[in-house]
Amino acid sequence: MSIKNTADNYGSIAKWLHWMTALLFLGAYMSVYYRHWFTEAKTPENWNALQLHFSIGVTIAVIVVLRVVWRLTNRQPTLEPGTQLEHLAAHLGHYALYALMIIMPLTGYLGTGANTEYFFLFDIPKFEDTQLFTSLVQDGLGLTFKAFEKPIDFIHKDILGAWLAWILIAGHALAALYHHRIKRDRTLRKMTIDKS
Repeated sequence: MSIKNTADNYGSIAKWLHWMTALLFLGAYMSVYYRHWFTEAKTPENWNALQLHFSIGVTIAVIVVLRVVWRLTNRQPTLEPGTQLEHLAAHLGHYALYALMIIMPLTGYLGTGANTEYFFLFDIPKFEDTQLFTSLVQDGLGLTFKAFEKPIDFIHKDILGAWLAWILIAGHALAALYHHRIKRDRTLRKMTIDKS
């Protein structure tokens, strides 16, 4: 298996980054839903679930930077035969997913009112405690963290996290299944181990 992408397949690095992102998004959702559904507020279990969510979010941000760099420096496999509308939908879907993968961790960090105890190894200061917040938000915009946090949290939790992310992820998965089961082309196989 090639490390780099080819005209026919994604390489091992692109595949690893793709599936790692998928698993991390699943982990982020599992940790936050566990926190909301199965823990009481202000308990150690609740705090640990929140910190796990934060840590996974930071990891997603790093993986996404690597994905963008890798995508910009590697060729993309040729699209399978299809209509112009199918190809347009594929491109728009990928752009929307990349926007989601960038905006979710960014708004998560910007709207977080606590330090991130990164997998309980070291602390990452909350945005409110950074010089960037002081320069841009507090001094530049004249906003308190509370005023700044409200619209950021709305984007992260209520718009993206609550429904838009699910729609994009479900659409991506359904498109892959459509190509695999109905069109019977190699779209899904390009992102799996199978080379046939």
